[in-house]
Amino acid sequence: MSAHRPSLVIVGAGPRGTGLIERIAANAPELYAGPGLDIHLVDPHPPGAGRIWRPAQSPLLWMNSHAEDVTMFTDETVDMAGPVREGPTLHEWAGIDGRTFADRRLQGAYLSWVHERAVAELPPGVVVHHHPRRALRVGGSPQGRQQVWLEGRARPLLADLVVLALGHLDAEPDDEQRELGAYAREHGLVHLPPDFTADSDLSRLAPGEPVLVRGFGLAFVDLMVLLTEGRGGRYAGDTYVPSGREPVLYVGSRRGVPYHSKIGYDWTGERPPLPRFFGPAEADGLLARPGSFDFRRDVWPLVEKELGFAHYHRLFTVHPDRTTAAWSVFEEKYAAVDDPAGRAALVASAVPDPADRLDLAALDRPLEGVRYASYAELQEGLRGYVESDLSRRHDPSYSPDLAVFLGLLSVYGQLVRLGDIGPWWHGFFSYLASGPPGPRLRQLLALSRAGVVRFLGAGMTVGAEGGVFRASGATVPGFVVEARALVEARLPEPTVGRARDPLLRELHADGVAETPDGLLRVDPADGRILDRAGRPHPRRFALGPHTDARAPGAFTRPRTGGPAFRQNDATARAALVFLSALSGRAAA
Repeated sequence: MSAHRPSLVIVGAGPRGTGLIERIAANAPELYAGPGLDIHLVDPHPPGAGRIWRPAQSPLLWMNSHAEDVTMFTDETVDMAGPVREGPTLHEWAGIDGRTFADRRLQGAYLSWVHERAVAELPPGVVVHHHPRRALRVGGSPQGRQQVWLEGRARPLLADLVVLALGHLDAEPDDEQRELGAYAREHGLVHLPPDFTADSDLSRLAPGEPVLVRGFGLAFVDLMVLLTEGRGGRYAGDTYVPSGREPVLYVGSRRGVPYHSKIGYDWTGERPPLPRFFGPAEADGLLARPGSFDFRRDVWPLVEKELGFAHYHRLFTVHPDRTTAAWSVFEEKYAAVDDPAGRAALVASAVPDPADRLDLAALDRPLEGVRYASYAELQEGLRGYVESDLSRRHDPSYSPDLAVFLGLLSVYGQLVRLGDIGPWWHGFFSYLASGPPGPRLRQLLALSRAGVVRFLGAGMTVGAEGGVFRASGATVPGFVVEARALVEARLPEPTVGRARDPLLRELHADGVAETPDGLLRVDPADGRILDRAGRPHPRRFALGPHTDARAPGAFTRPRTGGPAFRQNDATARAALVFLSALSGRAAA
């Protein structure tokens, strides 16, 4: 490496690192005038696919998005300074039906191709070097070159800039998980803490044995698949034919129900004109407040009104026979009412059927106050709930649900600008907008009828006593299940302080800023890492779920203005401007 040749280290070769390289390639012709550039990509997993989408995993594991809804390329809806470089969606690249839920290995192949294309589009003299190792720590003063130390390598990589694009990470257990793990070791039980299901040692879960499962989201769906079809079971129509190697899964969570099914129909007609009540002006107003804002008090009312606007715009313009007023009249009154009670009264007067009204609280907690007299009644009740959800989410007569989905994406684009708003919103968004494919819920119903999956309901609590794990829930008072195995079916929390990643732990010890919920604080303008005094580091950036600029979902739907694209572009441009200036000074 010559003295005048700048270098950039990107830690993380998954979708975020690949997206950053794509933006560097797009912006370099305008912004970079150096004699060359070395980009060092550090990740033990394959470039493009990274850990989560690597080819070495079960072909039974799917994406939870339609292939037509997955893209790695920008379009005209992205609010960014750099040029648009369009490219194929997953279904266009793979030549498959757009409504297919592709398996993760195919998505990994798509990501590898995107990575190779991005590298090929870099200007002459810009060279990418892949280091299949883990990054251990970053050293160096803000005024000088950074040293990135790699596992198994005696000398560090020298970098003028470092970007952390780490993706999802493992975490040390919290106090509860440590206690449960210690109890399991003491009594010879099985305890699987929060983890990526594809990486968990499921061989410890014995056939026919009861297993408590806490968590009803996408990690549970993966677990369900690997312990049923993954052990030789099969489906004959709506019936599950067991192999005899399955454990019995007792599943519950705070909500007690699975995430809502992916919507199974296409959008037609006029889209709701979003944003309407929560756009850039409202986000700017919140950021300009002299004191901090409270999510529930200051932000949620704007979100609630925005989602309601999306819902009722669709209902009144496409299904006017189910309303008693003209849209123009309702919209004027809706805009003027800010208190929830007044809005509910307005809706009740204009929308006769409660099934056509948007009730976010009921959606969030569908079993709130629901009680079943017996465990058997709960099984029937939950199957009915899942069947109803599947029916509605595949019925275009309820297309206001899809309008709310578009509203959620629009809202998320503004919330990203506000920094860390707490974990509740991300869980709520995932529950409503990022649930499993419909076929997975149909499989869940078949497994329930076969007795392989059994529901515990809402408010699930887990204790350890008498040499076993014990679980109960609020939906069937007094019902308790005992088991010698417990699986926490959820991803680890992306906190800096408890991250197992040594690089993040070193940064945490060195004094980087973190939010109250443990996310790495970054400058929202370009992703520079902030210290505890709020000062941006001139040579270190971070992108991804471990930051307070986390974006919705793993991938972006085409033409939805993806915040991740905007962030990648801003970071790429800031890095190129810095490196170009550095190269000019070195040459002088």
